[in-house]
Amino acid sequence: MLSRMLTLFGFFALVLVLIYWINNAVQLFDRLIADGQSTLVFLEFSALSLPAVILRILPIAAFAAALYATDRLAADSELVVVQATGFSPFRLARPAMAYALITALFTAVLANYLVPTSLKIYYQRITEVSESLTARLFTEGEFQTPVDGVTVFIRDVTPQGELVDIFVSDARDPEVRHTYTASRAYLVRNEDRPQLVMIDGMAQSLRLGNDSLLVTQFDDFSYDLSAFVTGNPSRTIKVEELTTSALLKADADLSAATGLTIERLTYLGHERIALSGLTIAACMIGFATLLLGGFSRFGVWRQMVFAVFLIILVKLVDSAAISLSAQYPQAWALAYVPSLFGFVIVWVLLSLSGRPFSLGALLRRQST
Repeated sequence: MLSRMLTLFGFFALVLVLIYWINNAVQLFDRLIADGQSTLVFLEFSALSLPAVILRILPIAAFAAALYATDRLAADSELVVVQATGFSPFRLARPAMAYALITALFTAVLANYLVPTSLKIYYQRITEVSESLTARLFTEGEFQTPVDGVTVFIRDVTPQGELVDIFVSDARDPEVRHTYTASRAYLVRNEDRPQLVMIDGMAQSLRLGNDSLLVTQFDDFSYDLSAFVTGNPSRTIKVEELTTSALLKADADLSAATGLTIERLTYLGHERIALSGLTIAACMIGFATLLLGGFSRFGVWRQMVFAVFLIILVKLVDSAAISLSAQYPQAWALAYVPSLFGFVIVWVLLSLSGRPFSLGALLRRQST
């Protein structure tokens, strides 16, 4: 039973990951290729986003595998034979529990280590790609228009990255037209924003209302390039890239960096830990629900529908816990309520399936 569940789990996980990943990969491919990135960059970003995709579909795949494997055992009368030998529902649940613990281990590793690590690298690479995109906007010997109203010309780019003889015309302001010329310039970052530092040049400001011209000589001048890059190139800390231990030990500095309260960060840390419990509950619900029905040539579709209903019910409890946590962020114990609710459902299902005068017996009579 354990071997069959793990095999089906691998199959369902592969199929669901491919479906979800292809949907995201198409959008990612269009965005990166349109920005001039290579296929290798696309593959790198796809690999970095894959752990988050797997984590999202893993509980669904675990539930589907447990449900389908148990359905096959029931359809082949294997469950009926084993139950006839005197095995109690709780004894039958041992391999299913082992399977649930294995999938919960996968979930814990993904949620607490792989996903934060991969997303941290992912966001860092986004910043680096934004910088390289800004650099590619300047091609030597050509007049270019990175954004509407701005024209740039560079005579030469040295191997050291120095821009030689640069001309910038900024006509985005309808009242004032700015023109900058410099003998050399450099692309740098200042406070996580791309800047063009021009050396030994001149700034001309033409006011179109009264045709007045203001000319200023400068030794160095910084020109903001953030508008040249799609999106915000600034690098800020995101909750998804933080480790679980960092969330549980959140302090005032981390709260200021993420914009969330310490209580909210702590709750998010406990939510990651509780995700493994939800995976166990999903696996066991898929198994225990089908024990309520005996052999039937019409199958156990009623029990399967009931199992899906129970999963939806657990998800509703999870949504309610998330909503309450927004109102009471200090109540981090709410993160474990959906898992506990799922465990109670599993215990009730296993208890009912072992009693002759119970809901389990009623479903057996209906199915036969």
